[in-house]
Amino acid sequence: MALEYVELRFKGRRQQVYKNPHAVPLSIGDLCVVSADRGEDMGKVVHEGVVAEESAREGEALHSVLRRANAQDKMTLFRNRSREEDARRICMGRIEARKLDMKLVDVEVQFDGNKITFFFTAEKRIDFRELVKDLASTFKTRIELRQIGVRDEAKRLDGVGPCGKRLCCSEYLREFQPITLKMARDQQLALSPNKISGVCGRLMCCLAYERGLYVQALREFPRVGSRIRAGEFEGKIMKADIFSGTILARGEGGEFRVRPDEVTHTFRDGKWNPVRRDGDADSKPVPAAPAESNAAPAGNKPAQPPREKARGGGQRRPRDRGRGGDAGGRKPSGDGPKAKRNG
Repeated sequence: MALEYVELRFKGRRQQVYKNPHAVPLSIGDLCVVSADRGEDMGKVVHEGVVAEESAREGEALHSVLRRANAQDKMTLFRNRSREEDARRICMGRIEARKLDMKLVDVEVQFDGNKITFFFTAEKRIDFRELVKDLASTFKTRIELRQIGVRDEAKRLDGVGPCGKRLCCSEYLREFQPITLKMARDQQLALSPNKISGVCGRLMCCLAYERGLYVQALREFPRVGSRIRAGEFEGKIMKADIFSGTILARGEGGEFRVRPDEVTHTFRDGKWNPVRRDGDADSKPVPAAPAESNAAPAGNKPAQPPREKARGGGQRRPRDRGRGGDAGGRKPSGDGPKAKRNG
């Protein structure tokens, strides 16, 4: 029987796919208990079936769904959230006592209480071995300290972005991709840190969403900064407005707007070059060659009948090897008399 798959979401927006070999009846929004590396954990169902199966990484070993959460399981989860607040307060006290340059972000207690994970950020590598010993002696359980980046911090804590909506990383992004300033330049955005930075202090993830559309649209425009001619106007391109489909340029008479199809010349390599568009020929058209015919055109020599290959006992025409030519041994041109065929 084919296995069913479900994708669960845990605290801190962490999501993971699990197999459901026992066909436990689940639906979106249900809480269920699953097996973990060392014990049990509990999360909320966010996807099921084919959608969850496609989210699974190839070759990943999947844990199994154990049961649907009951009232006692939900009470255990509530008590764990209270323990997390106490663990956070104690850990921050130990960090200050040992004067460690680190920022505690979040605490997560595993459902069965066999592990407590502390998430923190730091500018450099931190030696927290003594801190782990202090926490293990206090909580009498397995302790894990995990260093995360500022983007993961924003994802775990959640929030609202400059657009007024929930953070993309907390809402639906599964993995972070590199964001560069070139993405902002391609979209002609102001390179002000206040305008293109998110709540994490890094470049906003949404800069990658529409970049491909901008790059495709700008291919129809001359490069910004180049000089153009459009009829009686001549100037330097200041901006390519893809929404209105016009080019803003500045010349001696001031600023003017033209459409890309109105540009006739661009200045390149020290000279003005005509703009070639789709369908324009790269060179002058070459007249078609006249059709072959045996009729003699007016003013030309009579057309020669096509030669036939020698058959039977006829002798083959000897090849000219420098005889009968000019002083340089070249073969006479085709306009001279033809050699007679023997036989």
